[in-house]
Amino acid sequence: MTSSVTYQQMGTAARGQAHALFAQTMGYVAATAALFALGAWLGRNLTGGVGIVAFIAAFACLIGMRFAARRSAQLTTGLLAAFGLLIGLAVAPVLAYYASADPRALWQAGGATALFIAAFGAAGYATRRDLAVVARVCFWALLALIVAGIVLIFVHIPGAALAYSVLGLVIFAGFTMFDFQRLRRSDDRTAAPFLAASIFLDVLNVFLFFLEIFSGPQGAER
Repeated sequence: MTSSVTYQQMGTAARGQAHALFAQTMGYVAATAALFALGAWLGRNLTGGVGIVAFIAAFACLIGMRFAARRSAQLTTGLLAAFGLLIGLAVAPVLAYYASADPRALWQAGGATALFIAAFGAAGYATRRDLAVVARVCFWALLALIVAGIVLIFVHIPGAALAYSVLGLVIFAGFTMFDFQRLRRSDDRTAAPFLAASIFLDVLNVFLFFLEIFSGPQGAER
């Protein structure tokens, strides 16, 4: 009887920790998204060159988070916030272009992204199957897609932009499921900023792929 009660208490504690980690991580994701939106608004008149510098600085913050985690949780969180703001500045010229050329595509992409992340995030969070293999396949597929994207800069293939975006969505469906599974399986509260960064990058990439799709020929010509 005592063992049964003890196991029940341990299960309740584990579920409580999982729920706390989920809430903390999604809170970080929401805050990062808000800072991204702020950065995109502040950088709406920036040039592409400044955007590239902000992009490099944003990923320097991600790298810095790995080292900061050993020293200070506050510094890690601060770097995540800086990443959100800087990546917003980096993407601002792209969003400004779409806002002027086809503002409706922004809202359509935002709605589709919310549904996409909710569906595949829930699937990843609920599944018991280990998705590590899926993540490895998606990683190599993403590298191949990046190479294909570089080739498409110099070679025009009809319909390639749409195919590129659809394949990108397939890849990030896998990453989204994997990241939400990691969120369910982790019991380390210090991992919340890193999980939030991964999930936010999933959201951002999915949004940009949908933006390319919904913008139609205008996006393809850009």
